[in-house]
Amino acid sequence: MAKTRGSARAVSASALDSLTFALDRGSPVPLYYQLAQQLEEAIEHGVLAPGHLLGNEVDLSVRLGLSRPTVRQAIQSLVDKGLLVRRRGVGTQVVHSQVKRPLELSSLYDDLEAAGQGPTTRVVRNEVVPATADVAAALGIAEGTEVTALERLRSTHGQPVAILCNYLPAGLLDLGTARLESTGLYRMMRAAGITLHSARQTVGARSATAEEAERLDEKEGAALLTMQRTAYDDTGRPVEYGTHLYRASRYAFDFQLLVRS
Repeated sequence: MAKTRGSARAVSASALDSLTFALDRGSPVPLYYQLAQQLEEAIEHGVLAPGHLLGNEVDLSVRLGLSRPTVRQAIQSLVDKGLLVRRRGVGTQVVHSQVKRPLELSSLYDDLEAAGQGPTTRVVRNEVVPATADVAAALGIAEGTEVTALERLRSTHGQPVAILCNYLPAGLLDLGTARLESTGLYRMMRAAGITLHSARQTVGARSATAEEAERLDEKEGAALLTMQRTAYDDTGRPVEYGTHLYRASRYAFDFQLLVRS
């Protein structure tokens, strides 16, 4: 078994055989693009996980009844996107998929889990502190009022994706560190009987500081997505204020726009 910054795993026959490629040879969409899209979907849903090897292009072209240049072009398009990498002496390997998260009131943990991304969490901070002016304004409380401050590093497949900072009214619910590392914050809130109803959210971008880059396995100055969100329960009470940082290379917001009639 080849070694590449850890251990590279060959995709088992069952993993590849479980993929059903629906290639429409009568479609105006090029066959290489159809194949690339279906491979990308398998990577995004964790069927082909980071570290897996795809095997050689000849075997895949024979299996699918495609020419080798067609398969090579499909694979190259995913190499260009950063989803695959060609390693000398190893082969074509899955690197990671970009997380595409819908813009809706849901937790990152639940979205990653639903997408088969295998989320893990490391709690960096969990303490009660006086609310700063920004936190107090977001939660509708007086400055200096005690709030629970959380800071977590969220990863998928062993790779960091986001730094999550959240502030909640002190005593709102039990926020044990062990539980925070095994599940999502919104799931804990729902279990405590808190019904999330709406939120105000702002999305932006900026460059990573040296400390942020180190924690997110990026270069200093790399592009980061930012999100600020205040969530409200079904009585209109602010129950959570979050300021999050996401790796732009691994994360994107996905949303649908409708024409207003």
